[in-house]
Amino acid sequence: MASRRPVCRLLSQSKANIQLSSRRSLATFPNPTASRLTFAPLKRYVGLAALGLLVSAPLAYKMAIDESLKMDSLSLAERDQQQKREQGVTDNSPMRLRMEKFIKEQQKEIVKELEKLDGTKFRTDEWQRKEGGGGITCCLQDGKVFEKAGVGISVVYGTLPKAAIMKMSANHRNIVVNGEVPESLEFFAAGLSLIVHPKNPMAPTVHLNYRYFETAKPDGTSGAWWFGGGSDLTPSYLFDEDAIQFHRDLKDVCDKHNKEYYPKFKKWCDEYFYNKHRNESRGIGGIFFDDLDETVSDKENTFAFIQDSLKSFIPTYVPIVQKRKDMPYTEAEKEWQQIRRGRYVEFNLVHDRGTSFGLNTPGARVESILMSMPLTASWKYMHDPEPGSREARLVDVLQSPKEWV
Repeated sequence: MASRRPVCRLLSQSKANIQLSSRRSLATFPNPTASRLTFAPLKRYVGLAALGLLVSAPLAYKMAIDESLKMDSLSLAERDQQQKREQGVTDNSPMRLRMEKFIKEQQKEIVKELEKLDGTKFRTDEWQRKEGGGGITCCLQDGKVFEKAGVGISVVYGTLPKAAIMKMSANHRNIVVNGEVPESLEFFAAGLSLIVHPKNPMAPTVHLNYRYFETAKPDGTSGAWWFGGGSDLTPSYLFDEDAIQFHRDLKDVCDKHNKEYYPKFKKWCDEYFYNKHRNESRGIGGIFFDDLDETVSDKENTFAFIQDSLKSFIPTYVPIVQKRKDMPYTEAEKEWQQIRRGRYVEFNLVHDRGTSFGLNTPGARVESILMSMPLTASWKYMHDPEPGSREARLVDVLQSPKEWV
């Protein structure tokens, strides 16, 4: 009962205040008594309002602090999931979310076009990493046109240890703030990788990869960032017109953004996709680049270049396959294709940094990483092509890369 008395008293005062306020309309304003009656309840209302503020302000402050602490406790992956649920992905979203959305859209488009060309459906597997992120792997095996084709995307969240941060700081100084190397940094990496191995030895193998990497500040905003990628062609039998078309289309995309890109990235590709132990290139090249950050161009323009490069794949490669997929070939030519695929495997397992990084990443999905391997390959002891043959010409070009455009 005692706890109810202040409440009853307050209600009684409010009722009296209403009555006094109603009398005010009957009084003249100069009347001192009426004036006191009018302002008395106002003082009480102000007092009550002030009391309410004293009670509610600390509560509101506590709620704000709790919400801030809750956001601070979220991992980068959890922040991004929350943002996608609440706001979706727009042009104003963080680049990591825009890149993820873009590669997912392109994966669907590429799979659709390759299925149309082959007449066989891809198998699609979605997978998750307990450390954060996941991916979608689409693979076609033993089709009508393609012996094996894979189109995979991966979205990876994780934490870089201090040793990895120090190693990366050699190429990306902005990964270190004020000269201090943090004990750890959250990171995000996303990319689309593609490999197509046609059945017909006259049709070339193609590889493509475009990716984005960034570190995150404690508040979830972007820290250091960079793009990488490229596309390259690996024929078993060389058709100069195919090589010229492939390189010309890549050059057109590069020139649209920066005329220095193609010659630089073409040379980079020739040097990267090189089997040192064989003294020959893996294929006839294309473009390759890594670590494209703010020292090269701003983030938006670099992303536009990545988008145009990836979108150019179907109109560049599909016409080549359409010309070669039904050409006649002999058993000896098929055998040569298998030997060249063996060289392809050697590069991927011995020299490719992407394969090595993937296999050494905690929680890696090995099947997706090794999706690039051909379904069949062979190794023959001391095999050399006959001098003057088409096979010998290919080896000559692989040992001395050409300028195609």
